[in-house]
Amino acid sequence: MRRWRRGYGRPAADASPREHTIHHMKLGISKEKSAIRERGARTQLGCVALVAALLLLLAPSWGAPQAAPNAGFRADGKIRIDEASGLREAYLPMLFPSSHAANLLALRNGDLLCAWFSGTREGASDVAIVVARLKRGSDQWSAPEVVDQQEGRSYQNPVLFEVPDGKIWLFHSSQEADKGESHANILVLTSDDGGETWSSAKPAFTKPGAFTRQPMVVLPNGDWMLPMYFAGGGPKAANSSSTAYPAMQVSSDHGVSWKEYDVPDAAGLVQPVVLQLAAHRFVAFFRSRAADWIYRSTSADGVMWSAPVRTALPNNNASIGAARLKDGRIAMAFNNCSALDAPAGTQKAPRKPLSIALSADGGVTWPWVRDVQTGDEPGAAQAGGSDEYSYPAIVQSADGSILLAYTFRRLTIKYVVMDEGWIESGGTAGRYQGNARRGAPGKP
Repeated sequence: MRRWRRGYGRPAADASPREHTIHHMKLGISKEKSAIRERGARTQLGCVALVAALLLLLAPSWGAPQAAPNAGFRADGKIRIDEASGLREAYLPMLFPSSHAANLLALRNGDLLCAWFSGTREGASDVAIVVARLKRGSDQWSAPEVVDQQEGRSYQNPVLFEVPDGKIWLFHSSQEADKGESHANILVLTSDDGGETWSSAKPAFTKPGAFTRQPMVVLPNGDWMLPMYFAGGGPKAANSSSTAYPAMQVSSDHGVSWKEYDVPDAAGLVQPVVLQLAAHRFVAFFRSRAADWIYRSTSADGVMWSAPVRTALPNNNASIGAARLKDGRIAMAFNNCSALDAPAGTQKAPRKPLSIALSADGGVTWPWVRDVQTGDEPGAAQAGGSDEYSYPAIVQSADGSILLAYTFRRLTIKYVVMDEGWIESGGTAGRYQGNARRGAPGKP
């Protein structure tokens, strides 16, 4: 029997006709394989060239913040420089169709957390509490992660708090889906690893109608004080039909138990934000259900409060945000409008412009005010959603920057970085004009 040689060289001289035929068949197959390999190599080179071109196109988005385009927005969490304002800003990634009510927490390690509620729509069964992170020194927000969600319940208004030992607490409201706020309660969950993982939620305040919105305050004696409010059940307000009212919850045992303290003559005032101005000097600012003014109250111990009085700043029955700055001044973010600015044929005040004001006397006067967002910016209307820029949260970073997060058209959370000089050098299209240069407290 003749043995066929390995490879595809010529057959042996004494090979049979059949062996010659097989040889030519294999030789043809070999040439076709070589052609296929050559075409594959050319395809791979083409792919490499295409990827290289894409990388060159995307390269400007890396490294330092880049200028954002005027048209539209990119909800990718990347911090860019806005061409119009010169401010650094980012649109946080969108996990669900609707987002609202941001809350910021600057961690001791330099990271920044942002929590908000997100789902199909406010009040729906799928509305969850989500958290995103901006790592120290980074210009890229992480994608938000769900930390609490329950079928049949709708969650709102998260509030973050870092305990001196590093544990993070997160309070938020919970209500039966599509059943309104009157039976809401407040849940709490905790994290022992800087917000990377979270415990299951448990009840914190079960009195019907309980809601959170503003940050916790640690009192001089070490007690915790959580400003909150109830959606109903109180006396009827003199200037509206609201029966909502505020309260201060105080714990002397690090959240194990709480005692509730009322604010006198505060019917219809909700979502108090409390700031400590000195060792025995506190101030609280309130949203008004009457959509008239931001109200102000004072306290010597953070427990017993004066009856609130109106400030010069208008309120549209929407949340406000405030922070005491390192130089002692107060920064207040708010919608610079009231019920008097409601569009013709409606009774609901708009949620724009979003302005920020500065006070050097504990919130009595507000000489400086500037618009952060009016809704008239290029690309804002084309983004979709509703014409709303609301529910601000403010903190000041270690380097003195003022960090602001707020609802952008109910689509996502917008993050903006500014300083006091920027606020002082601008103006507003809103109702309150400031008096740093005009010598007037604002529109009547």
